[in-house]
Amino acid sequence: MNILLLGSGGRECAIAWKLQQSPLCKQLFIAPGNPGTAAYGSNVPLSVNDFEGIRQFCINNKIDILFPGPEDPLVAGIYDFFKNDTDLKHTIIVGPSKEGAQLEGSKVFSKKFMQRYNIPTAGYREFTNDNFEEGLKYLKNHSLPIVLKADGLAAGKGVVIAQSTDEAISTFKSMIKDAQFGDASKTVVIEQFLDGIELSVFVFTDGNNYVLLPEAKDYKRIGEGDTGPNTGGMGAISPVPFADSTFMQKVIERIVEPTVKGLKSENIIYQGIIFVGLIKVNDEPYVIEYNCRMGDPETEVVMPRLQNDLVEMILKMNGGKLNEVKVQHDPRFACAVMLVSEGYPGNYHKGRVMSGFENVKDSLLFHAGTTIKDGNIVTNGGRVIAVSSYGDTIKNAAYKSYDNAAFINYDGKYYRADIGWEFL
Repeated sequence: MNILLLGSGGRECAIAWKLQQSPLCKQLFIAPGNPGTAAYGSNVPLSVNDFEGIRQFCINNKIDILFPGPEDPLVAGIYDFFKNDTDLKHTIIVGPSKEGAQLEGSKVFSKKFMQRYNIPTAGYREFTNDNFEEGLKYLKNHSLPIVLKADGLAAGKGVVIAQSTDEAISTFKSMIKDAQFGDASKTVVIEQFLDGIELSVFVFTDGNNYVLLPEAKDYKRIGEGDTGPNTGGMGAISPVPFADSTFMQKVIERIVEPTVKGLKSENIIYQGIIFVGLIKVNDEPYVIEYNCRMGDPETEVVMPRLQNDLVEMILKMNGGKLNEVKVQHDPRFACAVMLVSEGYPGNYHKGRVMSGFENVKDSLLFHAGTTIKDGNIVTNGGRVIAVSSYGDTIKNAAYKSYDNAAFINYDGKYYRADIGWEFL
C-alpha cells in the first residue's frame, strides 16, 4: 500500500510512526511533514488544503490510502473531492464526508445532532447578529461560569469559559460584532458550564461497525495545576484510571452507539475517526464536543498503546468489516509531555536551535513544531516536540518522559511537570 498522510504536527508524527510499522505499508509519504516524520517516510512539500496538488501527487505516486491528520481538509470536503474524481475515487480515505465532518466543523450542527439522538450534552442556545440583543439579555441572566463557542473552526481558540458576566459580554461582542474568528464566529453557541473531569474517546468506524481505540486524557492549560490560558495541549496520559468498564459501558450505550447509528440513519458517510471529547460529571458522561480526526497530543499516547496493525484496520474499515477487529491495548501506561516555546500560547520566537536528541533513551520523540534550518533542527511552532514514554504506572511513565525532556535543549524551553497530576 502506498499511503499519503496529511499534516505536520505531533499527531501526524505519531501516526506516521505507527503506519510505517505495518508490513502492508509499501511507501509512506507525509505532506508537508516535519523532521520527525522524515524518519518514517518521505516528506512532500504540499499544503493539506492544496486539493489539486494532492490530487496530482496521488495520481503520480499511485496512492492507495489518504489519511488526513488535521480537521481542515476534512471539513473542506477532501473526501467528496476524491470520491467525485474518476481518477481518485478508488482511493481509501480515512475520514468522513464533508457532511460528516460537520460534527466538528459546526458546533450548532453537532448540538442539534446530539439533541436528535438524546446524547447527553450541556444545555445551549445559539445566537447571531440577528438576535444579538437577545443574546446579551441571555448572558446577563445566566449563571456563571458560562461557555461561549464560535460555531466554526477557530484553530482551537474558539472556546471561552467566562468567569464573569462582563467577560461573557465582551467575548460575545468580539466574536459576533468584531468577527474575532471571521466566519467561524458569525454564530455563537452559549453553553452551560459542566464541572467535572475530561476524557478523550476515539471511535474508529466503517459507518456501520465500530471499535474503540485506547482512551486518553489531555492537559490543555499552560500552567501546572491546570492554570493559565488554554493551549493546543501540554501532554496526555493513557489509559485513564476513572474510565473503568462500568463508566465506559455508559459511554458506549449513551454516546458511541447513538452517534454511529444516528450518522447511518441520516445517510451521512462516515468512515474514520469520531473523537468524542467527554466530561465526567458525578460519574455520568456528557459530550463536550466531537472532532472528526485524532486528537493532539492524545495521539502521542494512543498510537504507542495500540498494538494492532493500523493499515490492516484501515483496510477492514474500507471493507465494512471492523466487526472482525479486536483492538489490542498495550497494558502499560503511556505519558506524553509536550515541550513548548517560551511565550506560548501567546507570542513566541521560532528558529531556536535544538540539541540533545541523541541522549534520549526509552522514550519516543514525536516532532510537532520543528523544521530544518542550516542543517540544524530548530523550533517552528508553539508546541515543539512530544516526549512519550511507557511505564507500569502513570508516575513511572511521566518521570521517564521528564528525564528525557531534560536532555532536549533549546532557548526558552518550557513544559508542565505535572501531567497526570490528579492520578499520582
